[in-house]
Amino acid sequence: MSNVMDEFSWLYGKPSCQGRIKVEPEDFIVKENLGFEFAGAGEHFMVKIRKTGENTKYVVNELAKACGVKSRDVSWAGLKDRYAVTEQWLSVHLPGKPDPDLAQFVAEHPGVEVLETSRHDKKLRPGDLAGNWFQLRLTELDQAQEVVARIEKVAEHGVPNYFGEQRFGRGGNNVVKARAWGNDEFRVRDKSKRSFYLSAARSWLFNMVLSSRIEQQKVHTLMAGDSLEVKGDDRATIVEQVTEQLQHDVARGMAAITAPMMGDNALPTTLEAEAFEMAVVEQEPLLLKLIRDNRMRHERRPLLLKPEQMAWQQDVNSVTVSFALPAGCFATAVVRELMVEREVENKEDNHANPDQ
Repeated sequence: MSNVMDEFSWLYGKPSCQGRIKVEPEDFIVKENLGFEFAGAGEHFMVKIRKTGENTKYVVNELAKACGVKSRDVSWAGLKDRYAVTEQWLSVHLPGKPDPDLAQFVAEHPGVEVLETSRHDKKLRPGDLAGNWFQLRLTELDQAQEVVARIEKVAEHGVPNYFGEQRFGRGGNNVVKARAWGNDEFRVRDKSKRSFYLSAARSWLFNMVLSSRIEQQKVHTLMAGDSLEVKGDDRATIVEQVTEQLQHDVARGMAAITAPMMGDNALPTTLEAEAFEMAVVEQEPLLLKLIRDNRMRHERRPLLLKPEQMAWQQDVNSVTVSFALPAGCFATAVVRELMVEREVENKEDNHANPDQ
């Protein structure tokens, strides 16, 4: 089965090296970084878990039972991969109640460990995290040295900030459904499905614009009318005129060129950049119609992603690489620039629920 991400360009060209990832859960380690401290008191019981081969929502349901509450009283900052070893915080709403004893919960769920507990005055909400730290083991590599060479490029120049294949569902099904919904072929009442399809639509259009800029060799180069994220400034900067200084700021990482997360309002870009973006997204009229019909608000996202704390170690035919990414960014976007995953018959879909 072809990978839906093959629709999009590679920054360094498609890798010639083939290999595997997630042969074992321990090959994919994720540690959540919330980026803030807990109050130490409050009506929310905070539980840090390490889970192996378990789905976040399953653990949430089981933890709710152990704490004597309903599943809706347990929340998280980010869902995490099932086929992996992941660490994350969950919050349980327990106003006026003592901390529960979780010994029985741990005994009944060997794939889950409780690492730490605390109290806080607010519940966790999706997106309440600074980012994630990853350690990935790429195995059965036929050209391990090429992977190392590519890692060195990524460490210096970054990768395309693509939304990963998991955002689009198996075989891109979420995008297919979004187009059909945009064509009024059916109605979507389920709140979670609406969210999946709308998110897939916006993410697909972003990836299209990013891929087109790579093809046109414009991913590092400013266009007149580009919208920039400038360090230390919450407001977007529109490039009225391309100057050496602005181009220098982009090269040094002091400013980031962005692409659209489409909404029903006008693009903030102007001139060449606006024309470029509209020419790309108008290739998907049904996705655009869906986004506008649902009154989504326009946002921006940087074209490039530069992993932090990047380190790696090569074995004979494997490479272990670690790095930190901001919230909302995908480790699969990094792996994609390093190797092509070898297809294995009857392989479980281990990327179905990463949720970074």
